[in-house]
Amino acid sequence: MNISIFGLGYVGCVSLGCLANNGHRVIGVDVSQNKVDLINNGKPTIIEKDIDIIIAEQHKLGTISATTNAMDAVLNSEICIIAVGTPSTPQGHLNLKYIFQVAENIGKALRNKEEFQVVAIRSTVLPGTCDKVAAIIEEASGKKRNVAFAIVDNPEFLREGTAVEDYYNPPLTLIGSDNKEAAEKLGQLYSKLPGEIITTDLKVAEVMKYVNNTFHALKISFGNEVGNVCSALGIDSHQVMDIFCKDKQLNISNYYFKPGFAYGGSCLPKDLKGFQTLAHDLYVKTPVIDGIGATNEIQIERAIDIIQRYPNKKLGFLGLSFKAGTDDLRNSPAVRVVEALLGKGANINIYDKNINTTMLTGTNRDYIDARIPHLSKLLVSDLNSLVQDSEVLIINTKEEEFKALASEFSDKIIIDFVRLDESLLNNENYIGINWSSVVEDQQNFVSGEDTVLN
Repeated sequence: MNISIFGLGYVGCVSLGCLANNGHRVIGVDVSQNKVDLINNGKPTIIEKDIDIIIAEQHKLGTISATTNAMDAVLNSEICIIAVGTPSTPQGHLNLKYIFQVAENIGKALRNKEEFQVVAIRSTVLPGTCDKVAAIIEEASGKKRNVAFAIVDNPEFLREGTAVEDYYNPPLTLIGSDNKEAAEKLGQLYSKLPGEIITTDLKVAEVMKYVNNTFHALKISFGNEVGNVCSALGIDSHQVMDIFCKDKQLNISNYYFKPGFAYGGSCLPKDLKGFQTLAHDLYVKTPVIDGIGATNEIQIERAIDIIQRYPNKKLGFLGLSFKAGTDDLRNSPAVRVVEALLGKGANINIYDKNINTTMLTGTNRDYIDARIPHLSKLLVSDLNSLVQDSEVLIINTKEEEFKALASEFSDKIIIDFVRLDESLLNNENYIGINWSSVVEDQQNFVSGEDTVLN
């Protein structure tokens, strides 16, 4: 295919060389005449392992060129890739002026082009940027999105120093689009590469780079804090983290990476507090680790706030223990929520087949007696009766019997903390704790009225 790449910096130069190396004809576009001259002389614009060899070879084959003329580049390519910089402003926002300038130039060029154009954003951008770029192109071209052109988000995950290797060995290729034809066409560029090609919504693709890099920064900071504590104890922190990383079932896995409700139980709160206390006693600062409990408290407060949007309603809790299949109520976040709502006069019934108050013993009994001493009066033994009698159902555990009843929830307000069943997500009466826009839209709640947006 014929491709144009706007921006000949790090991402643009690597993409230019590697795409050409995969059999495409690529035009680089940049406002810097120096960068354009380098490419046209078979030299890279960056220092990066192997890219000098690739650029030299592809220049010799005549598969790459560069220009400052955006019009010519667009007219001679079927896919435009935007790879210009998005530096941070002093306030921490992204400076998108370079992307918007490129979008305007592409739009002006499209006035003179009849063929359908795919515009792929490779730069790191915040959610909603693709829509803004599309609007700029529409205005500059006088043509309609998804008729004359389409926008695709294709974030890069290249590391400096190993960018060429990363390009050819991606764990996945991500394409965000609202246009199937454009997504499929862009996917052809990466058909020779290993790793799954994932097509998703535009905003999902746009946010992924931020999620990835924030997590990478978190891992480094967590590792350093653990290392600081171990150092104070005379422990080899590398041995500790080497063992930590050998657990691929829980530690290095997707097991705990599911947004939802707060954590609870006896182990996580106790051991987190113990490690924090150890660091404190050693006079080691651990702000990342200290922030874990604070974030958990915020999630509990979030749950309470969502439920309080429906005052004077009969509330039915489906599950009370800290997770499905157990009667352990110690540090259960649902207990905290029920306790807070009871203090505000809420009308609550609870169904949990695993809980029998006469069987609770030890610290489990002590914990619930301190929080909800009259729990037995709130427990309902018949699930169907609780569903029928409640106006708002709060799903706290992922029990199979709750899934079986999901189709009967249609006349109830559903507040879901565990993402019970995918079939519920599109229901107008449904709210997920952090996967539903109603949670964020304060304007849609009016006292005395129930407005539920998916």
